[in-house]
Amino acid sequence: MSNPETDKIKVIVANDFSDDIMAQLKAVSPRLDITRYKEDVPSSAWAEAEVLYTGRTFPLPEQAPRLRWIQLPSAGMDSALHHPIVQAEDVVITSTSGMHAKQLANYTWLMILAFNFDLPKWMINKGQSLWPENPLEGGSPVDVDKQTVGIVGYGSIGREIARLAQAFGMRVLASKRDIKNPAQSESEYMPAGIGDPEGDIPERIYPGEAVATMAAESDYLAVTLPLTEGTRHMINERVFDSMKPNAVIINVGRGGVIDEKAMITALSSGKIRGAGLDVFEEEPLPSTSPLWNLDNVIISPHVGGATSTYQEQAAAIFAENLRRYVDNRPLLNALQRDTGY
Repeated sequence: MSNPETDKIKVIVANDFSDDIMAQLKAVSPRLDITRYKEDVPSSAWAEAEVLYTGRTFPLPEQAPRLRWIQLPSAGMDSALHHPIVQAEDVVITSTSGMHAKQLANYTWLMILAFNFDLPKWMINKGQSLWPENPLEGGSPVDVDKQTVGIVGYGSIGREIARLAQAFGMRVLASKRDIKNPAQSESEYMPAGIGDPEGDIPERIYPGEAVATMAAESDYLAVTLPLTEGTRHMINERVFDSMKPNAVIINVGRGGVIDEKAMITALSSGKIRGAGLDVFEEEPLPSTSPLWNLDNVIISPHVGGATSTYQEQAAAIFAENLRRYVDNRPLLNALQRDTGY
């Protein structure tokens, strides 16, 4: 007779975790039977698997009838949601959301300071070996503590952007799907000591449908949203029309949250000042995209959340969720199927 408190839990890691990381995962509980597959996973392994860590290798539902939980190594879930096994209602899907908060908030600050000091123009001048006669033509930089940042999406990334903004003396606004509950949920992972757990920093929190109103007051509009049917093209022509002429948009969420055609029109016409973009509707960004030729755009190839300790940080979240799974406690960052993240 099986015993749910002592039976082995078959875990597949479809990832190139180091031996040290694998040892740490196995140390979580003697009940865990963890096997790493760097390439193909055999059918016999799928048949017994109860837990799967993967970003790219997904079985069909009939291949893994015992599978109950998939841990993704990414914060976003949109790239995995089309797999039939992920759509199965009896399979819990979790992410590493929150792990990227520090790095993506730092990236956002890189963009804010770059545009505050007019780095794009400096790079153009450098390419032309040009020392301008009037280096401050167009005006001096505005002190950052006289500016406002509007944060679209007040999850882990948005909360850390707010903490840094407060430290720089900026006025902080934010938008959030559920404005009645500004505090961070206990079911969401967040590194200790950062962010805004209670949701106290923003001067005002707007509902999602009022993003254009918030944008009208923002010098920098920082987009941190995941991509769902509800967020696709949330930043659209109406939002760009409401923005200040000197405003800059920064996207560290997902490319599809922004209507790229509307953004290109706003940037090329001078409706807004610039953009710092790490994510795009199509990736890699096609060489034919007008964004490549706009001098007021800084482009990075979806690396804003990258770090030399990515594997270790992702494994730490997986380890915590493994402890919770063994103890039959709720998992961190579980997919809410009604919202898509």
